[in-house]
Amino acid sequence: MNTPVWHPYANLKTQTPAPKVVGGDGVHFVLESGERLLDATCSWWCIIHGYSHPRLVAAIREQAGELCHVMLGGLTHNPADQLAHELVRITPDGLNHVFYSDSGSVGMEVAMKMALQYQVLTGHPGKQKMLSLMKAYHGDTTGCMAVCDPEEGMHGLFASLLPQHHFAPAPTAPFDATPPQVDHDLSALRDVLEHHHGEIAALLMEPLLQAAGGLNMTSPDYLRGARALCDEFGVLLIFDEVATGFGRTGKLFAADHADVTPDIMVLSKGLTGGYLGHAATLATDRVHDAFIGDSEHHAFMHGPTFMGNPLACRVALESLRVFEEEDYLGKIAALSRILSRELLDDGALNAHPAVADVRVLGATAVIEAHSAEALKGVGSFARERGVWLRPIGRWLYTMPAYITSESEMTQITDVMKAWFLAR
Repeated sequence: MNTPVWHPYANLKTQTPAPKVVGGDGVHFVLESGERLLDATCSWWCIIHGYSHPRLVAAIREQAGELCHVMLGGLTHNPADQLAHELVRITPDGLNHVFYSDSGSVGMEVAMKMALQYQVLTGHPGKQKMLSLMKAYHGDTTGCMAVCDPEEGMHGLFASLLPQHHFAPAPTAPFDATPPQVDHDLSALRDVLEHHHGEIAALLMEPLLQAAGGLNMTSPDYLRGARALCDEFGVLLIFDEVATGFGRTGKLFAADHADVTPDIMVLSKGLTGGYLGHAATLATDRVHDAFIGDSEHHAFMHGPTFMGNPLACRVALESLRVFEEEDYLGKIAALSRILSRELLDDGALNAHPAVADVRVLGATAVIEAHSAEALKGVGSFARERGVWLRPIGRWLYTMPAYITSESEMTQITDVMKAWFLAR
């Protein structure tokens, strides 16, 4: 039966019927047909505890019996207050203020508005542009599309609608790069800032892992260098940790690898364990205190209806408790070792003519093909073997739930390898 649901990123003429999911538990979801599929994508990287986690489900049910929603305009409630305190505790030192919204894209819109208004309030009204990186992806809303990669990104059709911002080359030095390799990338960033800092309010970046733009993995030294350059040129530093936050790169936040505090940080996806949509934009005292004043321009004019939703805040609190109590960073380190062993150690994949590169960082692994054509049919291939894989263009990746066992992880990597090596 045809469905009125309009699916994302799909060609309406060629798309195949979407399998119907009727349930899920652990790292599997169950289809109407009875198939159990091992989710290698963590449902777009957010179901970090797997499906039907009893503690998260119980938290939502308990909160639903108390308060499902109330506006945050002029009001507050315990889950919002408690979560804000916890986010200040766990994020890099100095991020002391939390502004809620309802998705990662909106959280980034908040960050950009916050940065521009900060510059106006501190006497720099000419700083009204953003600086982003090539290979960046920050979301699908209009403001976010304008800071996504304008050449290889997915939003070229909308170029005439979008404001024009500045872009620096994507960093090329890998995670374990030497200082000279990173210096090359920082030199390119410096060049853009030297020429345009007078109109740049903030530098936006996905730290260490540029996710949807091709799973580009970069060096902590690049973050440290970017922090220094932003300070030198009077530009705010915004970390988009929507994908990287809550352990994906091997530490709680990607910023922790570099011991760097951005001026603004955006969190979503793993924030609620993927159980409800929610986001948080955190800011330092310097940014927050610029908004303290008497003029009408000192008010931050943004307020999503569902910001600080009690259900979302409550499940986020429980998600964080599970993460910390059950040593998820240890689980992530084990997953990273398995991914490296299975995909990197013997070098077979890197030697394959269809493969451009293989990379692993934390609980993320990607096999980059030379062309998207090389991955045509991989989803069906994986499904026949009990695994749900959904590539991005020419990148075949896994971002598994952190509770994935070693045998489940090797099932995923075996399918990824078989697509290239065993056919």
